Amino acid sequence: MQITLADLDDSRVVALLETHLRTARAHTGEGSAHALDLSGLRAPDIRLWAAWEGEALLGVCALRRLSAEEGEVKSMHTAEQQRRGGIGGALLRHIVATARAEGLRRLSLETGSWAYFQPAVALYARHGFVPCGPFGDYRSDPNSIFMTLDLSAGGPLDRAGG
Repeated sequence: MQITLADLDDSRVVALLETHLRTARAHTGEGSAHALDLSGLRAPDIRLWAAWEGEALLGVCALRRLSAEEGEVKSMHTAEQQRRGGIGGALLRHIVATARAEGLRRLSLETGSWAYFQPAVALYARHGFVPCGPFGDYRSDPNSIFMTLDLSAGGPLDRAGG
């Protein structure tokens, strides 16, 4: 598997991101889905990566810089047929390593509270993310779960293999 910066003009990347947006919106309350569309992912404060095995797109993830010290995990999505294969963990470790290398001290995320999102919540918890309150522009919402990782404290993702 190779993780590279994603090309938002690649039809395979676009199709997976559209699937991500559609499923996120379908599995949460109206007005509570915070997945970014393509224009949102083109913002200068966001970098998007794609995981590839040859020509097969396995998953995508993005890092949004919120401030000089804080970033946000965005658009984590593993292709349906690739789930439970370690792709999500690899993408998450990539984001955390990038954030640490850039001097970020905190990495936060928002995900859904509905059953569909429970595997994602478990993935984040396995990698050291803990519940927190809303951050950035988010507001308290029963359809959202907020989690954070203190990058300055080290933690599970510092160990080999994460």
